[in-house]
Amino acid sequence: MMDLKANRVIDIQLVQSNEVGNSQRMEKEGFERSLSLLEERGVVVQSLVTDRHTGVQKFMREQKKDIRHFFDPWHMGKGLGKKMDALSKGKGLQDVGLWRKSVVNHLYWSATTSTTGEEVVANWSSVANHIQNIHSHENTLFPSCLHEPLVGDQTRHWLKPSTAACEKFTAILLSPRLLKDMHKISPEYHTSGIECFHSLILKFLPKNVVFSFKGMLCRLQLAAMHYNENAGRSQASTADGDLRYSIVFPKFKHGEFMVRALKSNPTTGYIDILMELLFHHVVEAPQPYLDFSGQMAVPEKLCAQFIRAEKEEAVSRHRSRFFKNT
Repeated sequence: MMDLKANRVIDIQLVQSNEVGNSQRMEKEGFERSLSLLEERGVVVQSLVTDRHTGVQKFMREQKKDIRHFFDPWHMGKGLGKKMDALSKGKGLQDVGLWRKSVVNHLYWSATTSTTGEEVVANWSSVANHIQNIHSHENTLFPSCLHEPLVGDQTRHWLKPSTAACEKFTAILLSPRLLKDMHKISPEYHTSGIECFHSLILKFLPKNVVFSFKGMLCRLQLAAMHYNENAGRSQASTADGDLRYSIVFPKFKHGEFMVRALKSNPTTGYIDILMELLFHHVVEAPQPYLDFSGQMAVPEKLCAQFIRAEKEEAVSRHRSRFFKNT
């Protein structure tokens, strides 16, 4: 759980699939635990931004009606882009792929320039006419496109009405579920910070290494402390004071590049705080920290892979003691 306004991780919940029956229920379970913890500690939650997880939607709709629930535009744009990519691979539907970037940009524009859910839907629905070179719309909330007349190089690969490409593309853009969810699209905050934190987690928890439940939780907490300390880093600059940038080729751009501001080097001041806590509190009075057995419910081990890792570790310790003694 993250405070998007301050860009800080405020809670972490580690859920193992055998606690809730299967892996599909883990996200909803972690969400409920985190929200309950915040409310127990007196935090008044006024609004939440999540992806379109159906279980989370139902939970918020039935049990948390007093909290405003928004959907993240990035997740909605990502899902829409995937559908467009799949459609453009069909025979005679290649022109659909040419509209991918413009349509996703229009989704962001509709979210940020609207004040109500009805206005978001009106702005968004206009794109179904725009792709056919129709710029006047029947909706009174958005009667016409705001751009100037397109001429010369500004013209696009317009889709001809009643063609297969136009009909199938319009069905995606105006699908009932998408229009319903457009009412709740977040106008201001995105969950991009969560995605950045997930990338940082991989440095503390590489997926090719097996960890215990407590070991994974500790590493997640270290990752959160590292993220929170460096979330507000300034942009790096050269010796002459010029701001630094880099050209990157992210996966979601499908080969296209983007310019990204380089940040200053991260700091690790949280390590000094932890070391001070260790030597001035734990070492001097270790008794309260010796027994953690009753303070954390650890689920059963998930798979035989972890059991094998534990056996290999035990054999390694035994061998090291044997060779040391001999």
